[in-house]
Amino acid sequence: MWGKWIGCTVPVAARERFSAAQQAWSTISDQPGLIGQVGGWDPATGTARVLGLWADAEAYGRFMRERHDAVVADSRPGDSFTGIDVATGEVVLDMAGDAADLTDALEHATLLRVADCRLLPDRTDHFLDVQRTVWAPGMAAAGGMLAGVVTRLEPHRYLVTTLWSDATAHRHYATGHLPALHTRAAPDRDLRSITGHALPLEASWRVTWAES
Repeated sequence: MWGKWIGCTVPVAARERFSAAQQAWSTISDQPGLIGQVGGWDPATGTARVLGLWADAEAYGRFMRERHDAVVADSRPGDSFTGIDVATGEVVLDMAGDAADLTDALEHATLLRVADCRLLPDRTDHFLDVQRTVWAPGMAAAGGMLAGVVTRLEPHRYLVTTLWSDATAHRHYATGHLPALHTRAAPDRDLRSITGHALPLEASWRVTWAES
């Protein structure tokens, strides 16, 4: 699987234009290899953020070569954003939750929780082991975590993304489960820095693959 993480700086006055342009991406729902795309506004910064997931790097590359530029042209984003940051990479871990599968999670989630992690040297194996043995089962046990993935964006940068049924479920996890998991995981041993995002998802930005 292949992941894409996008952040766009959008002036307040341009939010409606940006959102309308984002809705135009629904046209890629028939793109072979697409798993899904979700996004929303970061409450802390106002940044627009989008997570895209593809079957593999080849499917993503084919879309970029054959269709991406045409979709951008049709969506007419114009001057709706003043800056963009894009990172892509291989999904190295799937996390099961309450959803039947990842597509189901993308279709029904209303909140995306993201941990953008930059690792200390030589801590990759331990970091991934902790994701697999502590965080993934711990979040699944809390209820409301539908599914998640860990994506390697750079050699020492990993994006941990989890899809939640709603903000209440995530708040219950954060207050009732996270402290004990944090103690067990001891993330300070692995992380140079971490940036967190909790995005209420915009339903009109959601795209999931639908066979034509």
